[in-house]
Amino acid sequence: MTELIYKEESYKIIGACFEVYKEMGCRFLEPVYQECLEKELTLQGIPFDAQKIVELNYKGQKLDKIYKPDFLCFEKIIIEIKAVSKLNNEFRDQIINYLNATNMRLGLLINFGYFPKIEHERYVL
Repeated sequence: MTELIYKEESYKIIGACFEVYKEMGCRFLEPVYQECLEKELTLQGIPFDAQKIVELNYKGQKLDKIYKPDFLCFEKIIIEIKAVSKLNNEFRDQIINYLNATNMRLGLLINFGYFPKIEHERYVL
């Protein structure tokens, strides 16, 4: 069996997400969860940047377009949050593209809009 990359870090992040869901439930829009998760990550001492600008390149040339992940935690894990009734392949493709564009190895897709608990998926490159 292959060992999970960034196992402890990702468990801490998912735990913070569960805490936000426990407190807020599933009836809010994404910006509310963005702000709540910022506060929870701070409370739990998890290092993060919210919507940090990440430059993109095409064949070694810098693009004018940028990418702003919802969160970059521990300087190596991309967090993309949603507040929808169910995750779909469009969201999955989005986080895979973000991983490819940034050369990061782990992405967590978190959905606060699902009932009765959060949905979370790990993506590894």
